[in-house]
Amino acid sequence: MNVSVFGLGYVGAVTSACLAEQGHRVIGVDLHASKVEAFGRGQSPIVEPEIDDLLKQATVGNRLGATLDVRQAVAATDVSIICVGTPSLPSGKLNLDYVHKVTAQIVEAIKESKKTHILLYRSTMLPGSTRALVTDMLPDLLASGMVRVYYCPEFLREGTAVRDFREPSLVVIGTHDGTAPVDAAVCEIMGGQPSILAWEGAEMIKYSCNYFHALKVGFANEIGRLCKHLGEDGTRVMDVLCADTRLNISSYYMKPGNPFGGSCLPKDVSALKSFARQENLSLPLLENTAATNAAHQDLFVSLIEGKAKRRIGFLGLAFKANTDDLRGSPLVAAAETLLGRGHELSIYDPHINLSRLIGANEQQIQARMPHLAQLLKQDAKEVLQLSDVIVVSQKCVPFETLKEFARPDQVVIDVQGWRELSTLSWQYEGICW
Repeated sequence: MNVSVFGLGYVGAVTSACLAEQGHRVIGVDLHASKVEAFGRGQSPIVEPEIDDLLKQATVGNRLGATLDVRQAVAATDVSIICVGTPSLPSGKLNLDYVHKVTAQIVEAIKESKKTHILLYRSTMLPGSTRALVTDMLPDLLASGMVRVYYCPEFLREGTAVRDFREPSLVVIGTHDGTAPVDAAVCEIMGGQPSILAWEGAEMIKYSCNYFHALKVGFANEIGRLCKHLGEDGTRVMDVLCADTRLNISSYYMKPGNPFGGSCLPKDVSALKSFARQENLSLPLLENTAATNAAHQDLFVSLIEGKAKRRIGFLGLAFKANTDDLRGSPLVAAAETLLGRGHELSIYDPHINLSRLIGANEQQIQARMPHLAQLLKQDAKEVLQLSDVIVVSQKCVPFETLKEFARPDQVVIDVQGWRELSTLSWQYEGICW
């Protein structure tokens, strides 16, 4: 294919070199004349393993060129990839001036060429940016079918960027509505097995990955500081932690839903935070772990109350399915708050038998919800009949029962991602994700 790459910085240079290696004819475009001249001679603007050889080979093979002329590049290619920078402003916000400027230039060039074109954004942009660009600058071209727009985030690591391009660990293609089909040209450029999301989802994936990487580095460093204070080997501790691929290094716990609860996590996070304070150690991630969980709990309650209905039903009350442990349960906390605000509650949880609760489990429920016995129902059907909002946190009711006794006017809040609920005639809403 004939591809133009806008922005010959880190991402643009690697993208150009690797596409040329695959046999595509690439035209690099940049506003700096010296960079364009050097790139056209096969000289890399960055230091990166293999990049110099790839650019030289592409130049010798007449698969790589460079220009300052946007119109020339667009007219000679079928796909334009935008890789220009999105630097931070002093406020921390992104500066999208370069993206806006190059988009405007490409739009004019497409109109002038009068041929269909694929526009593929790779510049890192916050969710909503691609849609805003399309809405503001591309509506006529999009409506006429002259342009098709994709957002495809890059996941290139400095030092291994060429290898990452050849063997991507993650391929994401964003479309206007998150559905296929995707142009074969885009799939060929991206390679791998792509995940198709809406533009906003594709933009969010990039930030989710980098946020997660930053959290991992911060977490490991906080563990390291704590271990150093104790005279322990932090590297060894983290090696052992990472050896658990069932819970620690896995997808477990990586699904949005309930705030964390139970008898272990809240207690141990609190104890470790108290210990760090006592030892005068600065561990900001640890300090804010409970705070972010509390914010999630507040949002959970607000989502329920936001339905403006007084009768609330809970399907599941324990902090985890297949247990009767009510200690630290976010469902108990939500029910307690809603009761205090005058809502009518009905609850079904087949694993809770008040006569069998003992110890701290019994003490906590007596202190927080002494009238729980009056709220518990023996049959899920009764909860469905008595409630206008149904909070589903566990799969403790057969789906057919839910389907049979559902009412069209009921609102269902799915806490744990039971997506099958969305097939019902109920007004369905997940917990904001």
